[in-house]
Amino acid sequence: MGREDYFQSAVLVPLIQLEESWHLLFQVRAANIRQGDEICFPGGGFDPDKDRSFQDTALRETYEELGIKRESIELLGPLDTLITPMDVLVEPYLAILHISSLSEMEISRDEVASIFTIPLDELEVLSFENYQVRMEMHPFSINPEDGRKEIHFPGRDLNLPERYHDSWGNQMHNILAYRSHAGTIWGITARILKEFITLLQE
Repeated sequence: MGREDYFQSAVLVPLIQLEESWHLLFQVRAANIRQGDEICFPGGGFDPDKDRSFQDTALRETYEELGIKRESIELLGPLDTLITPMDVLVEPYLAILHISSLSEMEISRDEVASIFTIPLDELEVLSFENYQVRMEMHPFSINPEDGRKEIHFPGRDLNLPERYHDSWGNQMHNILAYRSHAGTIWGITARILKEFITLLQE
């Protein structure tokens, strides 16, 4: 219920064998796009005009970003759905990339700055840092241009209790971070990575 209120997306969690060792592939987003310079898995938003399923989304975005065709991707199955406090819903899919080297990829420089891998034996022993941020509901904001108060949720006019006339809520939200050799993996990508590692260790 309410799925349509979320930004719905899918990512591929790609395994690749390099020199007889299994690695997980990551990419660094191009600097000029949303969340630029951040580490992520290939993926993006569900497009009802192009995708029949979230699996289609993950495969399509992987091709658009890394140039890997569907016939070179062996899907192993979905991981758990991730729902974030920022109204983002992510469907991750674990897959094997059947390519012999990273040079086979045709990277879209409009979306991807670089790629890198981390060996699975290194991932199995990594440790995450856990931070907390406070989440609050703000029923109004102040326009920085003219200083006017802009009402987003009229708790007073709706005759709700006074506690809803001003900011409310004090929920703490966990944010995971992992310092890799290529930069910090954090947020959604770190949460999916932790889920993958848990499966790896079972």
